[in-house]
Parts: sequence; C-alpha cells; structure tokens
Amino acid sequence: MLQQSVLEWRDGWREEGRQEGRQEGRQEGRQEGRREGERALLLRLLEGKFGSLPESVAGRIEEASSEQILQWVDSVLTAQSLDDPFVS
Repeated sequence: MLQQSVLEWRDGWREEGRQEGRQEGRQEGRQEGRREGERALLLRLLEGKFGSLPESVAGRIEEASSEQILQWVDSVLTAQSLDDPFVS
C-alpha cells in the first residue's frame, strides 16, 4: 500500500514536470518567434528605406534585445541615414 502510494506520487510528479516543461517550451517558442518577427520587421523597414544592408547591421540586429529592436523600429520613421536608428 505504501509502495503503491509512493509510485503514484512519483508518477504524478513526473507528469507534472513534463507538463511544466512543455508549457515552458511553448512559451519560449512563442517569445523567440516574436523576436524573430521583430527582427524581420526592422530589417524590412531598413532595407525599404536605405536599400541593401551591410552584414554588420544585420549582425547587430540579430544580437539585440527585443526592447532595443522595437526602439530601432520606432526610430526608422524619422531616420535620415542608416546610422540614425542605432544612435541612442
């Protein structure tokens, strides 16, 4: 009886851990998808306004935080040169 209870608790904890892991994975996947979308938007805006971009700009965007990318997206509207959005 005690052994059966321990096995049930163990199995319950395993399943709970699996469910938490799946949920965390989905959430991380959504966040990464959102970041990729933000990066793609910024690249599209910059290319539309300034033409072909140097690899250094693409690399900088790839390494940037979501918050930074959104700041750059906002600044593209008033940018006069490719350097303008990246000046803080």
